[in-house]
Amino acid sequence: MSDVLVFQSASLDAGTAEASRVRPLSSAAKGERGVIVQVGGVTGATEAIHADELERRLLEMGFVEGAVIEVLHEGAFGRDPIALRVDDMRVALRRREAAAVSVRFDGIKP
Repeated sequence: MSDVLVFQSASLDAGTAEASRVRPLSSAAKGERGVIVQVGGVTGATEAIHADELERRLLEMGFVEGAVIEVLHEGAFGRDPIALRVDDMRVALRRREAAAVSVRFDGIKP
């Protein structure tokens, strides 16, 4: 019975570690890579456009679940905007809008 408890504990720890690697795209630094796990319209900031409209625009630009992302460049002032590689495209995005995209980063720091 103790073997079962150890196995369950190990799988819970792995799930927690996996969840800790998921964070908003807006927190990424230059050189970080990951995979999009969720695209929403809510960023936590006051928006000029409705959340549904932001989500639609992000999806149209290729920010879809499963897409591979890499931060290529950060702006000089406030690290904003950021240049990203989304699969085979290059896109510039403000960090405010990037907060609506959740990414599972691969853990390799730049």
